[in-house]
Amino acid sequence: MMKLEKKQVRFVSILIAVIFIGSVVALALTQTGNIASAASSSSVGTIDYQQVMAAHPDVQNLQGQMETAVADVKKEFDEKSAGMNDQEKADYYRQCQERLAQKQQELLDPIRNAVDAAIKKVADKKGLAVVIDKMAVIYGGQDITADVISELGKK
Repeated sequence: MMKLEKKQVRFVSILIAVIFIGSVVALALTQTGNIASAASSSSVGTIDYQQVMAAHPDVQNLQGQMETAVADVKKEFDEKSAGMNDQEKADYYRQCQERLAQKQQELLDPIRNAVDAAIKKVADKKGLAVVIDKMAVIYGGQDITADVISELGKK
């Protein structure tokens, strides 16, 4: 076999290390490039979910129903809590709050389902793979808020 000097062994070792590091860096750059090109191909949509929910045609009706429910619960609480001690009032108040939260959930669920269906329909039409709330996006994405509001108006 061939006998190498110390300098030659060191040079070969450094050369192998540089080639290894270079290949790892090249691999990382190619993978990062794929992610960046996928994001820039506009397969990501953004939406202002709060604006879309507020624009739903049934929201005004929901607000009226919730105001009525709150007034009814307040009246009921005032009548029934008159003879209660502080602890009983606190417990009853918590029960009333839970009933109101449940009522709000029952009223909001159909609206959320309609909004989600409209988002899916618009996203499918535009070929979007992902739709993210605008609040979570710093840069990029295709804004579909107006399209979803328009879709909701058709129903």
